[in-house]
Amino acid sequence: MAITKSAKKAIRQSKKRRVRNLDYLTKLRGLIKETKSFAVQKKTKEAIDMLPKVYQALDKAAKAGVIKKNNASRKKSRITKLVGKIN
Repeated sequence: MAITKSAKKAIRQSKKRRVRNLDYLTKLRGLIKETKSFAVQKKTKEAIDMLPKVYQALDKAAKAGVIKKNNASRKKSRITKLVGKIN
């Protein structure tokens, strides 16, 4: 258990950050999963319509520091490549 005032504050901050980070990640994972399922089902139009939402979620997560910039770029590249193959 934290003893000092600063340690108690750090615990409060980390709890808030964890909640915020999990929000970014769950939204991101859900969008990627949905896009991949459209790609597997050969639903080209739906998958292409999802790409801007995925890009936006990845960029926001990278900007907030939840994931790193290159991680976001790699995920965008891979999801785009997957969607491109179903044409």
